[in-house]
Amino acid sequence: MTTRHRAVTRLTILALAAAGFALTLIVFYPGVMTYDARYVYDGVTGGVVGDWQSPLMVTLWRWVDPLAPGPGSLLLLTSALYWSGFALVGLTLAPRAPVLAIATPLLGLAPPAFILLGVIWRDVLFAATWLFAAALAFASRGRGGFWWTARLTALALVAVGVLLRPNALVAAPVLAVYALAPARLSWRRVAIAYVPLVLLAYGLIQFVYYGVLDAKRQNPLHSLLVFDLGGITHFSGENQFPVTWSAAQERMLTEGCYDPSIWDVYWFREPCRFVMDRLDRIEGEKLFGTSAIPQAWLRAVTRHPLAYLQHRAAHFRAFATGENLVVWFRQLEDGTREIFPDRPAFQALKRVHDALKPTPLLRTWPWLVLCLGLVAATWRRRADPAGAYAAAAGAAAALYVGSFAVFGVASDFRYGYWAVLAGLSGAAAALATASPRPLEAT
Repeated sequence: MTTRHRAVTRLTILALAAAGFALTLIVFYPGVMTYDARYVYDGVTGGVVGDWQSPLMVTLWRWVDPLAPGPGSLLLLTSALYWSGFALVGLTLAPRAPVLAIATPLLGLAPPAFILLGVIWRDVLFAATWLFAAALAFASRGRGGFWWTARLTALALVAVGVLLRPNALVAAPVLAVYALAPARLSWRRVAIAYVPLVLLAYGLIQFVYYGVLDAKRQNPLHSLLVFDLGGITHFSGENQFPVTWSAAQERMLTEGCYDPSIWDVYWFREPCRFVMDRLDRIEGEKLFGTSAIPQAWLRAVTRHPLAYLQHRAAHFRAFATGENLVVWFRQLEDGTREIFPDRPAFQALKRVHDALKPTPLLRTWPWLVLCLGLVAATWRRRADPAGAYAAAAGAAAALYVGSFAVFGVASDFRYGYWAVLAGLSGAAAALATASPRPLEAT
């Protein structure tokens, strides 16, 4: 490839990424606000900063909010990370596979990825952050202080992802090891570093959340435990909660309340909101947030391990294969009204969403399979920088999605969004390994 061809290829990639960024703003600006996002933004504007959502997201949003107060500021940040990530992967592939490199930014327009980009959720910000972190590591294969700065920046962004989504700590070691040595992926190094890095990530969460940011403890883990207690109650046919219910309530818990896709049935949905009313809100027990909940969970799991596994399997099946929520299309103030009804670009995107909603493309399992396939396909090519990127992104996404088998309490498509971005960008890198031309050190 001549110098002129390289320059043209790189400019084309940058132009496509810039066009994608502009299109994102045309379709979504100022962003699709959600209930979760509004809760976070309350912390940005002076409300309580708690740990139910990520307190780091509050801080990041507060930093960028002067750019465009409200959802627009976070949309700008997320979109910049997203399109920069796809552009970096393309630029890194350019010397080896120019046509594939030019096509890489176009993968950012793939509907399963693009239709969620403008929704203000921490899952979207998390996925864009990890995409950029992995892409930055991929691009930083050269020697010297500059590239080590890039790798350390990528490592810091991996940590940011963990602070946005704490269950990502089970996947973070793969990207952390890759970020420091992106020329090849050593599974031996990952195995040696895995447990220490998981423990380090857990300690980082405690230090940043409660030390640096002084977040109020709201016991989000107890929502998982309540969900598990409900599932074990359903599958065992016996009450596992640390309270006594009426006969009618117990019958509802064993036969009628349980929904494997979401814990909200015990939180605020009728007719089963009596669970959290009793545990936390109305009847004065106030067991939620106390040791009574984890103790009840431990008793239930040890006495009924099969029921626990049935519940967790049912949840993961609902999460991975169900036709779950993808995009929030209703106004928060009036749920009967759609957002952006007079914006043709957004309505066109909604039509694409509606057409694809019943298909596997907007379900999590195909993207999990793709990521696992990337790991298998590049297993023997992990000493190739492109293969290393595909394997690292695929493994990190598969581990992250798999974590919801244990930690999941809801089934929205957004929880698997990182697998979409890892799968798309990793597929481009994996295809590049078929080229005999080596990647040049940048």
